Amino acid sequence: MPDADRPQELPARLLTDPEMINACRVRDFARVFRLVKTRAGIYPSMIARRCELTPSRVGEVIAGRRQLLHMDVIERISDGLRIPGGMLGLARRPWETPQALAVTEREASQVPEPHEQAPASLPGPDVDSILALATRTNLSAATLEAFRSSIEDYWRRDDQHGGEALRPAVVGQLRYVVGLLKESRPPSIQNGLYGIAAELARLTGWTYFDARQYNQARAYFTEALQLAKEIDDRQFMANVLACMSLQATYQDKPADSLALVTAAQDQARSALGTTPRVLSMLSMREAFAHATLGSQTSTHRAIGEAHSQFERIQASDPDPSWVTYFDELKLIVDTGIAHGRLGEAAMAEPLIADALRREARTNQRGRAFHAFWLARTQLDQGKLDQACSTATQALESASAVASERVSGHLREFYDQLAPHRQEPVALAFEARLRAVLPPVSGSLHP
Repeated sequence: MPDADRPQELPARLLTDPEMINACRVRDFARVFRLVKTRAGIYPSMIARRCELTPSRVGEVIAGRRQLLHMDVIERISDGLRIPGGMLGLARRPWETPQALAVTEREASQVPEPHEQAPASLPGPDVDSILALATRTNLSAATLEAFRSSIEDYWRRDDQHGGEALRPAVVGQLRYVVGLLKESRPPSIQNGLYGIAAELARLTGWTYFDARQYNQARAYFTEALQLAKEIDDRQFMANVLACMSLQATYQDKPADSLALVTAAQDQARSALGTTPRVLSMLSMREAFAHATLGSQTSTHRAIGEAHSQFERIQASDPDPSWVTYFDELKLIVDTGIAHGRLGEAAMAEPLIADALRREARTNQRGRAFHAFWLARTQLDQGKLDQACSTATQALESASAVASERVSGHLREFYDQLAPHRQEPVALAFEARLRAVLPPVSGSLHP
């Protein structure tokens, strides 16, 4: 390869620039490409060649008409432009200088004070990687069970505290498991690893969805689909498609939501052994899509199907672990939310109120989310005092969990209070909202 075509290192001043760091962190490749062009003199045609993209595609990205979401494309950008993998949320790339050998002038000139030095008993990250490689040949069914147990723990902590703080650990474990897939293993172990990687990718997508970072969420949901497809796990593919359907309702794309949940149901019905609980959950997601479209007949039909499937559940059913959350309480509250989305507040209120009374105190996000929906149905019926009281309860739960999705709902409730803004109960809620949730950037209200 001619020297002119060899990937060159980007200037250190660019890689350490806060604007570049932030652009890479959120994978804003329009900004990344512009910075690479202006600060490193690497023009779009050269970016395209190095990243194995077409010049027109690079131009569309820079103009903001296209986004790059697929992991293989992001890896090519990292490798072609020599952007360290860690800056883009990837594992260390093969071309990166081992950290133990990378000593810049700045590092050499700074001698840390004794109290700043890392404990001598902790190995460096490259030693950790070497040790991980050395243990990769001894995976067993017990190892897979340990992975699954950690995923269950991640989901519990996500319910209690939100996924923001969990995400780095989940992404790290995802990349570790994907690395394990590159080795040849017995089919039972390899298939188990694919299933674990798919669930970790879905969990990562969920944490981004809950943070309202929809592009990143979609990228990880897509990766989860691809991993599940490798082992033809159609029930899990249905689960991921259902997550994407729910996200589409939040993005005001109800037609997309319906298309995705319909595809999810097709996958589930084509799989062997799909359980009634899975089909019930999918029917409820279908009800959400129809309700967002404003179709009363279709919403009621889907709700009826969800309840009909739920009645068929047997204790001996081989339910996948990821659907066990969909219990009777969840069925009831989701039924209420579907009616609430449709504008049938009087039908929705008693269902959501009953579920909220019985909901576990540890599920802070769920309690905040469901209290918001209860407050909304009460407000829709003109019960201002009750609605503000319920929304204040939602704020207490929301303050204990990092969930921009829940925070957004509560700000939405505040907007719905506009006709009553001067009422004492509305003013009290506003004061509490300002105290608990930070204001949105560029907004005059919480």
